[in-house]
Amino acid sequence: MMSQFLISDMLLPVWVSIKLASITTLCLLLFATPLAYWLAKPSRGNIVGRIKILLMGIIAMPLVLPPTVIGFYLLLLLSPSVGIGQWLIKHNISPLVFTFEGLVIGSIIYSLPFYIQPVYAQFLRIPQSVMEVASLLEPSRLRRFIKIVLPQAHIGIILGGLISFAHTIGEFGVVLMIGGSISGETKVVSIAIYEQVEALNYEAAHLMSGILIIMGIIMVALIAAVSRLNQRP
Repeated sequence: MMSQFLISDMLLPVWVSIKLASITTLCLLLFATPLAYWLAKPSRGNIVGRIKILLMGIIAMPLVLPPTVIGFYLLLLLSPSVGIGQWLIKHNISPLVFTFEGLVIGSIIYSLPFYIQPVYAQFLRIPQSVMEVASLLEPSRLRRFIKIVLPQAHIGIILGGLISFAHTIGEFGVVLMIGGSISGETKVVSIAIYEQVEALNYEAAHLMSGILIIMGIIMVALIAAVSRLNQRP
């Protein structure tokens, strides 16, 4: 009985969590890295500077709000009756609530500050003299960003990716509100542990928690190693 449970009910939620964390981290690498660079660039006008401050405050909201609050409003926003969900229904597109795609959107929003902050801080560390020389050597902003800026900030980007991945693996409140508990689709390992505890199946909960603990130790070790590199002059 226990071996059958391990195969079907433990490994599948672990895989869903790893897939969710991987896709979320990849999306943040692609889309949040340019955003962090723009936020870190000196502002030429007061209006742009105020917009950046406001945007930084909005991005940081997941750090202070309970996950259930964020998940609740995302559920309303993506539901078929209002917001984005209503627009999707009008255009014959399936709603995002209780789907893996919806989980990805929620995870990106909830993990955004955990990625932005170390990457933003790394961009700020790039000397202005380097950027001035780069602008003279490479007139194209895109090529300058790819060839010069990204290599200068690679440690912060790696650190942000590791933190985001680790944070997404342990998500509970946001994914529960948006995705529910659909086996093989939206049931991540944290939800599976909660359900096993509710069913008083502590042995299964111990085993799945052990997997998270091992993954957590590995991720913390990697984050500590990268942070040590970042502290070198």
